[in-house]
Amino acid sequence: MINLFEVNETNKMIDQENLDVRTITLGINLLDCADSDLEKLNEKIYHKITTTAKDLVKVGKEIETQYGIPIVNKRISITPISLVAHFDNEEAYISIAKTLDKAAKEVGVNFIGGFSALVSKGMTKSDRMLINSIPKALSTTERVCSSVNVGSTKTGINMDAVKLIGSIVKETATLTKDDDSIGCAKFVVFCNAPDDNPFMAGAFHGVTEYDAVINVGVSGPGVVKKALETVRHADFGVLCETIKKTAFKITRVGMLVAREASHRLDIPFGIIDLSLAPTPAIGDSIADILEEIGVEYAGAPGTTAALALLNDQVKKGGAMASSYVGGLSGAFIPVSEDQGMINATLAGALNIEKLEAMSCVCSVGLDMVAIPGNTKETTIAGIIADEMAIGMINQKTTAVRIIPVIGKDVGDQAEFGGLLGYAPIMPVNQFSCDRFINRGGRIPAPIHSYKN
Repeated sequence: MINLFEVNETNKMIDQENLDVRTITLGINLLDCADSDLEKLNEKIYHKITTTAKDLVKVGKEIETQYGIPIVNKRISITPISLVAHFDNEEAYISIAKTLDKAAKEVGVNFIGGFSALVSKGMTKSDRMLINSIPKALSTTERVCSSVNVGSTKTGINMDAVKLIGSIVKETATLTKDDDSIGCAKFVVFCNAPDDNPFMAGAFHGVTEYDAVINVGVSGPGVVKKALETVRHADFGVLCETIKKTAFKITRVGMLVAREASHRLDIPFGIIDLSLAPTPAIGDSIADILEEIGVEYAGAPGTTAALALLNDQVKKGGAMASSYVGGLSGAFIPVSEDQGMINATLAGALNIEKLEAMSCVCSVGLDMVAIPGNTKETTIAGIIADEMAIGMINQKTTAVRIIPVIGKDVGDQAEFGGLLGYAPIMPVNQFSCDRFINRGGRIPAPIHSYKN
């Protein structure tokens, strides 16, 4: 059981080290809303969400007040819309996105994820319609997040989908260019997407889940950084133990919140996602942890090894604290949301190629990376394909959330605001991958995928 001492220790982490529960995410199954009549489908979706999630925000605030633990976001994930709706026109999916946005506003959550398609092996006509609707859906809604899973270790990479998404990202950027192409911040493309991820923009409610489930994402880079300051000159054994023990404590906070939310909402508890997710706040940075481990800047030689160590010990500490650690769980390396990553980029220590190498050993991949607005669609697709290949071969989740900021170039910066922060525009390799992307078809699954 979690005791009062642990709560008091947690208060110190909250007051001084930026510990927070990043999100309580309520997953909702919408499969029973399926209907060939668009109007009826929208009615069912709205009713299911607003009924199931009606007390989510209230309960989150009650837990915050009782325990003094900041719960930054209350969110909803839903069954991927491509599994719920089957229409032959883009306007139908845009209508559904607006219904999701309306429902999210009604219950008071800041984001709703699951305007998504799972196309790792192939695309149906309705899958393609949903994907084509993403730019308008994201540019005409405030709280809807979208994702597409284009690959997996078991199926390979759907390169037709990757090529299409290169153009989708560019169109989304263009439609939201007045806000530094922020629509792209609400869209992510995955390989090996997890069914229980509570973090946006990639959260969706998997088909193997309960009808409704509570998943909690907890974070605390500042807590880890502070702990490592006490072992600055210790060897790697002591360093690893310190990270692991700190991750254990952070996960226990998440467990407390998850159990309370599950009990009060009378909805089953799913998983704790212990992901060290930075914010623009000073001292709440993954890059700062890497520097504390011993590299001058994130991106310096040794960075990938330091990140591998950090990610592994975070997972081990989380597994000690809960039998139900899931989602992504590890360390995120978004550029715009991490002041240390921004500083490293501005210093010339960090580039897209180094970020790609780092993504081999941490949670997710290229995240909140701003690139020149004139970057070609095929180049964007090539960057996505590279990251998907890392996930496929290494049997891990990888993702790309990349933002071609229309009207801006290297040397400029994009302002996203809030937790999304700001980002310097990073240079992109100018050599062409057009012929590779235009081949079409599917990259086969690797040989080690055959385990039956």
